[in-house]
Amino acid sequence: MAGRLLKVSSVATAVFASSGFYLYGKHVDLSNISIIRFGRAALTTAVISYDYITSLQSVQYGSEEYWALKSKVHRRSAERLRDLCCSNRGTFIKVGQHLGALDYLLPEEYTSTLKVLHSRAPQSSMAEVQQVIREDFGKEIEQLFVSFEETPQGAASLAQVHKAVLSDGRTVAVKVQHPKVQSQSSRDIMVMEFLLQAVHWVFPDFSFMWLVEEAKKNMPLELDFLNEGRNAEKVAEMLKDFDFLKVPKIHWDLSTKRILTMDFVEGGQVNDRDYMKRHGINVNEISRNLGKMYSEMIFVHGFVHCDPHPGNVLVRKSPRGNKAEIVLLDHGLYQVLNQDFRLDYCRLWQALMKADMKGVERYSRRLGAGDMFPLFACVLTARSWASVNAGISQTPVTNSEDVEIRTNAALYLPQISDLLNKVPRQMLLLLKTNDLLRGIETTLQTRANASSFLNMSRCCVRAVARHKRKKARSWSQKLQVTLSEGFMLWQINIYEFFLRVKASAFGSWFLSIVNYFHYTH
Repeated sequence: MAGRLLKVSSVATAVFASSGFYLYGKHVDLSNISIIRFGRAALTTAVISYDYITSLQSVQYGSEEYWALKSKVHRRSAERLRDLCCSNRGTFIKVGQHLGALDYLLPEEYTSTLKVLHSRAPQSSMAEVQQVIREDFGKEIEQLFVSFEETPQGAASLAQVHKAVLSDGRTVAVKVQHPKVQSQSSRDIMVMEFLLQAVHWVFPDFSFMWLVEEAKKNMPLELDFLNEGRNAEKVAEMLKDFDFLKVPKIHWDLSTKRILTMDFVEGGQVNDRDYMKRHGINVNEISRNLGKMYSEMIFVHGFVHCDPHPGNVLVRKSPRGNKAEIVLLDHGLYQVLNQDFRLDYCRLWQALMKADMKGVERYSRRLGAGDMFPLFACVLTARSWASVNAGISQTPVTNSEDVEIRTNAALYLPQISDLLNKVPRQMLLLLKTNDLLRGIETTLQTRANASSFLNMSRCCVRAVARHKRKKARSWSQKLQVTLSEGFMLWQINIYEFFLRVKASAFGSWFLSIVNYFHYTH
């Protein structure tokens, strides 16, 4: 019975997934008909749910056979979900990409399968691109650009980018929104909400409603390209002291809510080790600067770029010299952190790096984790509880620990879902950002090195000191805060210096002294 139902469902899914049919010689695109999109989603949800219910009934929970079979069901379900996203496109691909980035929060079968959605994004035809430009500017492409490449440089879930040349000879990148995304996004989110509620009714332990809530809030922002342009200019000004960072300049006269024109910048993806090797770019330097940049955003400014997947972060050698640059693209979604939240987050990371377990519990609770603070600390750091207790900056990441984390993520999925429903909404995008950055570091083989923790420590110290200076009532209190800040930063600098000479006898001896003061004061 189950086999027949799955076979019938697979045939029905294929019918729903078809792009359309011809009526009197004219192609009818079914993908725009809401009932068809809903039908695909509903059928896929039903098939996945039925597979979980029936496949695991005949095996004993917790046995080796159970986990092996469950892994196969995870894989089948992830592939069906991926196919649904590719068929419905737009918002579905965006949410699927989000899920694929949640390493350590979802089973590996889901994250590895859904990660391909970054390279399976839809592509609009040149006729559709011309139509969007015509509607927004009232002009043809030839009237705006000297040349305009028909083949896009890249296609994402919401838009695609074309290379063009202006009348003054400057080369630009023109980001054009897929024409149907605006009208479909709100309906797609309603469909997702309805189906997730249905799944939660069938499987009470499944509670991923936070995904829909985030999509409701963030999708309108991501679909407004003028907002993206403003974000790009804000972060360029905010991080102007980082000479390794490049944010393409926005051309406002050629930008609308659906079209964004910016300087064209070439480079390799931040996770492309071969590109860096060919161009003589230091992998460790890139990883260090990436961590420095995001620590500055999160801890000091509270204005965070929330989609740092490899396609949005490029590396290159500067045209003006031999220095390596990081190019930050796609500024559609930023998180503005509440000040109290940001300071608690700073203090939590300080506690995690010092193995201050009382601080870990205190600030985890203040961030909404409640009694689940041990799980929260593990999710946030992607480290085992043993490593958290030992101090994450003191214990290197091992392959066995990574396996342990993935195994526990599968075992504690209901508790993780419950935790994600408890923490503030802005924490969710920070978790996503953390996971994407960890993925890049893992690919570059620079994950969780001492330098990244030291950069985080500096930013946390500066952020807390800045807050204390604002609260200080006298110049003497401000001076005391400044002197304390300077001393703590000096400690970190000394600690970093002796990490580099740790191999020497003198370095090892002095490092133990510095380590004592750094992690006990």
